[in-house]
Amino acid sequence: MTPVILAGIENETENFSYTIAELDALATAADLQSTRIFKQKLEHPIAATYLGKGKAEEIKEAALQTESEILVVNDELTPTQIRNLENITGLEVIDRTALILRIFSSRAKTREAKLQVQIAKLNYQLPRLHTNSAEKLDQQTAGGGFTNRGAGEKRRELDRRVIQKKISALNKELKEIAKEHETKQKQRLRSDIKTVALVGYTNAGKSTTLNGLLQLFGQNKTKQVFEKDMLFATLDTSVRKLTFPDNKSLLLSDTVGFVSKLPHQLVKAFRTTLAEAKNADLLLHVVDLSDEHYQAMIETTEQTLKEIGVSEIPMLYVFNKADKLNTKYPVLTGDELTFSAKDQASLQALAELIKTKLFSDYQTQTYLIPYDQGSIVERLNKEAHVITTKYLPEGTQITAEVAPVLAQKLAPYQQDAT
Repeated sequence: MTPVILAGIENETENFSYTIAELDALATAADLQSTRIFKQKLEHPIAATYLGKGKAEEIKEAALQTESEILVVNDELTPTQIRNLENITGLEVIDRTALILRIFSSRAKTREAKLQVQIAKLNYQLPRLHTNSAEKLDQQTAGGGFTNRGAGEKRRELDRRVIQKKISALNKELKEIAKEHETKQKQRLRSDIKTVALVGYTNAGKSTTLNGLLQLFGQNKTKQVFEKDMLFATLDTSVRKLTFPDNKSLLLSDTVGFVSKLPHQLVKAFRTTLAEAKNADLLLHVVDLSDEHYQAMIETTEQTLKEIGVSEIPMLYVFNKADKLNTKYPVLTGDELTFSAKDQASLQALAELIKTKLFSDYQTQTYLIPYDQGSIVERLNKEAHVITTKYLPEGTQITAEVAPVLAQKLAPYQQDAT
């Protein structure tokens, strides 16, 4: 791993120990190893250099001692701040936004995720044209393909037009993918299947929770999603169908995780990916209870959801990783569950909580189905929770718990329970 120095400003507006610890974890996720951490108490960043010149000189000395070549800063910097810090310290300067973009760029797998990251990188690069850090972020972007410059036209102006044109083309391609998502969403609505979206901080255990539920209810292992104890282990939204033993089904989606100070470029770019959360019937807010900063993580997640327009959707708080603490689990308190995604009893409790909230509109009805309507009996056995079945002279009598849409279709066969 490449040795780096971390630095940030401590003030009263944010929890420095929380954000700098997170920056350290982000650096690790980017294959960088922090050797020293510097902080400076300032009410506001210095306009020209972010840190004071004296602190920057301290960092320069520390870099020589630790053989570090990179300075990672805990905020998004202006082009001037990057340039001046690099001049003083002799180090490559990567701000928090560039670090997150670097991680996202290496983790994006699907075409959609790659497009979103490209757009975010280009939007970040626009005001930083021709600073060292901008060129290192994406040297292939600026200037490519346009060599016939007008007389007197500055390179920066040309590169800006090239980047804006590329952003426009990428956004157009992303909109086509969004249309495909909308089509799939409409198909789901027509099928009347409920949807649940796992949301929360990165590395809170969303993927582990999804995989645990899939395994508990007999889904093929090939349906499981990638999981790893790492920030932003996956950027791609995965959707899986989950069917319980009582035939209640839902679509469960594992969305990209959040982080404090999430770059606005990524918040905007990932609206499409997070559409699964925006269109869900229920949100499961997965929280890492073992992290001392979990309350701040809850606030970050809620703020980000608000920014992308996810509001007024019922939400359950599920506090994961209780197995790492000296606490009892699973424990249900109101609509909050303390659990471990690696514990079967916890996952069963979670499943019951989901069903209670998601299928409260199901109806228990009794139907009398003529014997020549065997397809209806077959449908009830497949789609409903059949409680009793009796064979009467006039037909098959079935008492079942059914979804509202199915109940409406079977209304002609409904009878009073006896």
